[in-house]
Amino acid sequence: MAISEKVRRQLESSSWIRRMFEAGNTLKATYGTDRVCDFSLGNPNIEPPEQFTRTLIDLLQGEGRGTHRYMPNGGYPEVRKRVAEFVSEEQHVSLRGDHLILTCGAGGGLNVALKTILNPGDTVLVSTPYFVEYTTYVDNHGGVLETVSGRDGFEPDIDALAAHITEKTAALIINSPNNPSGHVYPEETIRKIGQLLGEKSAETGRVIYLISDEPYRKIVYDGVQVPPVFPHYRNTMIVSSYSKDLSIPGERIGWLAVHPEAEDSEDLMNGIILCNRILGYVNAPAFMQRAIQHLQGYSVDVELYRRKRDSLCAGLHALGYEFMKPKGTFYLFPKAPGGDDMSFVQVLQEQLVLTVPGSGFGGPGYFRIAFCVDDDVIERSMEGFARAIRAVQ
Repeated sequence: MAISEKVRRQLESSSWIRRMFEAGNTLKATYGTDRVCDFSLGNPNIEPPEQFTRTLIDLLQGEGRGTHRYMPNGGYPEVRKRVAEFVSEEQHVSLRGDHLILTCGAGGGLNVALKTILNPGDTVLVSTPYFVEYTTYVDNHGGVLETVSGRDGFEPDIDALAAHITEKTAALIINSPNNPSGHVYPEETIRKIGQLLGEKSAETGRVIYLISDEPYRKIVYDGVQVPPVFPHYRNTMIVSSYSKDLSIPGERIGWLAVHPEAEDSEDLMNGIILCNRILGYVNAPAFMQRAIQHLQGYSVDVELYRRKRDSLCAGLHALGYEFMKPKGTFYLFPKAPGGDDMSFVQVLQEQLVLTVPGSGFGGPGYFRIAFCVDDDVIERSMEGFARAIRAVQ
């Protein structure tokens, strides 16, 4: 047997996002790239801001001896300090550099956090719909992900979350702005989650961590503000990356921050720094660390994504699709006409339009459209969306 049974099972149930992306490559090879409308993968198509390129050039031209050697396991102290200062402004809580580490993207940061806190058999909760790779991340470290059905409007159901919390519950993961729905949790929801976790931590006798996954924090529209999480619960970790706001997902650079008043925060940070090494990530890329030190507060022009969102929403609304207009991210999560997301996504595929079934995100009856694509792809797709909805009516 070449691979383990566990990995074989994971291959068989691999992410629908990747499956559709691979199906798209096959269709493009058959029909031509210009005929296939691929909305499967959330791969930013807007180029990084010009400050990013200028920063890289300045760093290369100013390099001295030793700039590519090993660094402390948490990252360069001066970069951690600068990022912590910016996060302090966003979160309205004062952080020092030693409350934060640099990570290999948000995915690396989530794995570091989970490795640090999970005992075998512990459970981690998430509200649906959710980013499906959380399941594997939790499993990587001996835990079990428990999905809790959200309310209409993609809001977490506080009562349902409470009913799922036991002595084995180690954490709750939230993701706002949310992939796949684009929903932004209001501050009152965050407050209620913090209150719930505080009460349940006291009741169960163990700290239940809130892990806030925030790579889309800066991709929001129409004046929407993403509320801070730290003021509402002290046993919180925040994970983020520069993949979306700087449009550099291939560079694998992000961070993990711990609330400075978290219980046993010094031990927690020591564990996080250890896990950042023993998981094999060791450090976030040195060159990107030095770059982001000078890029705090910069982002791509979010207005370009807003126009794509509005163009897509206007076209689908005119065709009779039902959806909530996303407040953030570059995803739309409409209801599947006819109710069966799996079959409707197949109908769309026959029209050379690639989307992802909501069942892959714990949201059956919906499907996800990643609109981080060229404008002409959105325009060309409308004919396929029209034929698909007529086929199921």
